[in-house]
Formats: sequence, structure tokens, C-alpha cells
Amino acid sequence: MPPSLIHLGLIAGKGSYPVLLAKAARAAGVQRLSLVAFDAETDPSLHALADEATTLRVGQLGALLSFFKEHGVKKAVMAGQITPGRLFDLKPDLKAFLLLAKLKQRNAETIFGAVADELAKGGTELLPATTFMEDSLAPTGHFGGPKPKRQITEDTAFGFQIAKEMARLDVGQSVVVKRGTVLAVEAFEGTDAALKRGGELGRSGSTLVKVSKANQDFRFDVPVIGPRTLEGAIASGIAAIGCEAGRTLLLDRERVLALAAEGKVALIGL
Repeated sequence: MPPSLIHLGLIAGKGSYPVLLAKAARAAGVQRLSLVAFDAETDPSLHALADEATTLRVGQLGALLSFFKEHGVKKAVMAGQITPGRLFDLKPDLKAFLLLAKLKQRNAETIFGAVADELAKGGTELLPATTFMEDSLAPTGHFGGPKPKRQITEDTAFGFQIAKEMARLDVGQSVVVKRGTVLAVEAFEGTDAALKRGGELGRSGSTLVKVSKANQDFRFDVPVIGPRTLEGAIASGIAAIGCEAGRTLLLDRERVLALAAEGKVALIGL
């Protein structure tokens, strides 16, 4: 953490990620936390970790910028997802409406990238979403669950190539494979849905592989594996999860490792 980073703005979506990041920031010495939460998205318990907070509707960009300006936020982090469907059901304020009107493509990357540009114009730098969470990035090699068998090792290597190509085409960043066959490719529905579909087709012994894009913008888009991923993998009979080392965040790392051991799911950093 830079020595000057004692005040942090947190733009928080859903899930445990924002809570874990807020706790890590406090542990690292952040003295003041200014929280932007979203209605029906952000965990309400996060408010207890903040010094000041506001709850907005998705699309209230002007209010977000005004909140950070009012409280003098110079550095901010965006953590946690916004429900994908909300990006197609926005009720933007005037600031957001003007921003969206300039975009030729409307997806999470273009929208949040434009939001980051607007924050910068207002004097707030958006930091990588892995800030304070560097110790939770996946290592290289086998790091959890049972030692992978030869077929699993081959499938993770194969899945890595396929997932990288899908990411390059901006289709999705996860695939489910088994014995050299692609069972499911993630698209707009997200990793959990693709995992379930692939698991149903493969029945057991399949492998989930999750990667990053070559030009991944880690300010607002970080590949994540968490307890929910492991729970879905176990329920779907997934035998292994391969993820990109150093570029995939392990949310609640100890719980992830415990679930991998209990459910006999090999974890491999590629």
C-alpha cells in the first residue's frame, strides 16, 4: 500500500469480495473508508466498516461522483459484481445517460471503463481491484485438493488454450472440458451457470478452467474463484479447477482450500 493511502473510496457490488477487501484495507492501515453501495446489490453489513456511506441505484453516476468529491476521495477501488442483467435495465441519471450515449458497445468493460475515466476527470484514481488482496492471488502449480491425475493435467492444459481463445474473442473466460472435449463455454450467463451446464453433460470427472483476457482491466474486472465456485463444482461433479496463476483472486482462500479438500476438487494454477 502506498504510504499516502490512508483514505479509500470503495465502490461495492454484491458478494463477499467488497467485505473482504474492506477488512484487508483496514488491516493495511486505511484510516478512512468512504463507501458507495448499490440498492439490492451490496451486502448491508459493509456499512459497519465504513466511515461514511451512500446507497445508490445502479446508473446514478452523478451522485457517485458528487459523493466522492464531497468527501475528498482521491483513490478508490471497485469490488464485487453488479448483476449482469442490470446493465440492460439501467435507469441512468443525466451524467450516466450522456456517458452511455458516447459508447458504441455497451458491456461491463466499456461501461466501467468509461466510469473510471469520469472518476479520473473528477480527481479520483481507480486502483486495481486486487489492491490489498495480493496475497489471495492464485499461485502456480497444484495448490489445493487431491493431486491431479494425468488426464486432469492434460485437460487443464487443453482448457487453458480454449479459454484463452474465448477470452480473446470476448465471449467469456471460463470453459468446462473433459478428455479433450469442450462441454461448456461461459458467456453472459456467468461462470456458475456454465459450470453447472458442463457438469451435467460431463457427469463426473470434468475440469473447469478460468483465465483472464490478454488486456484484462484489473481495475474493475478480476477473475475470481470463491467458496460458491467450489460448492458449485462439487455439486456438479467437477474434478478439478484450473485458473490463471497471479491473475485469479481466491476469495476467502482458507475456505476455498478446505472445500477443495473435502470435495476432492484439485486446484491448479496455470
